[in-house]
Amino acid sequence: MKLASYFLPESQHKSFGVVCGDAVIDLGLRVGWRFPDLKSALEAHALPALAPVANHPADYMVDDLTFLPVIEHPHKIFCVGMNYAEKRKEFDETVDAPTLFIRFADSLTGHRSPVVKPAQCNEFDYEGELAVVIGKPAKAVRKEDALSYVAGYSCFMDGTARNMQFAWFTAGKNWSHTGAFGPWLVTTDEVPDPNALAIHTYLNGQAVQDDNTANMVRSVPELIAYISAFSPLSPGDVIITGSPGGVGMKRNPPLFLKDGDRIEVEIEGVGRLSNLVVSENR
Repeated sequence: MKLASYFLPESQHKSFGVVCGDAVIDLGLRVGWRFPDLKSALEAHALPALAPVANHPADYMVDDLTFLPVIEHPHKIFCVGMNYAEKRKEFDETVDAPTLFIRFADSLTGHRSPVVKPAQCNEFDYEGELAVVIGKPAKAVRKEDALSYVAGYSCFMDGTARNMQFAWFTAGKNWSHTGAFGPWLVTTDEVPDPNALAIHTYLNGQAVQDDNTANMVRSVPELIAYISAFSPLSPGDVIITGSPGGVGMKRNPPLFLKDGDRIEVEIEGVGRLSNLVVSENR
């Protein structure tokens, strides 16, 4: 299933539903009294019970919806840095342990919503990444069992204020509406191996990142095992698994995001996340 979170086109109430091609079957209309959003459905382990709804008639067209972040308010968002071989070469990274930092929920934005370039930033960079959404409580899980704790996968564009990042790493990653998350969650039955997916980032239609999740230094199961060893994970928590090489700051000349740019992240079997960059002071 593909599960999206959104505003309803008429009432502007929040809901979530199953995406089937160009149409959406609204789950909020059918089970909203039990599960008001996708996160609450994950917390109740309700996705298998909701699967039959995918056979119902569609309620809306995808183009009529305003997308929200797939999980609007995750309890925890862990981001992984330097997790692709080419990225490590670009940054001359020598540390072997996973590089982790935190994003906060108010830094997120949804598919087709603006990504906001901070007014104080003239080095706003793109990073296309695979997002892993946790589906059940995970504490000190084994790598061999880790994928059984995943609800599904999504695309993420980790907008980075480079001129702030090195003063305090988290500061460069948490400006409001800089992390695009969507367009939807694809459940694990449709993605048997998260470390065998082509991943691309496009800036104004031109490819700027081109890799495969097979080239992660730490695989998805390894990341879940590592993080859950010290921080228990809950349904709806998100792990952003790192960006390939090709980021703007390492190009010659540098290639940073500016007002009016369109940035897109496409992951095989998952979807294509698309956002327009808008300057904060516009």
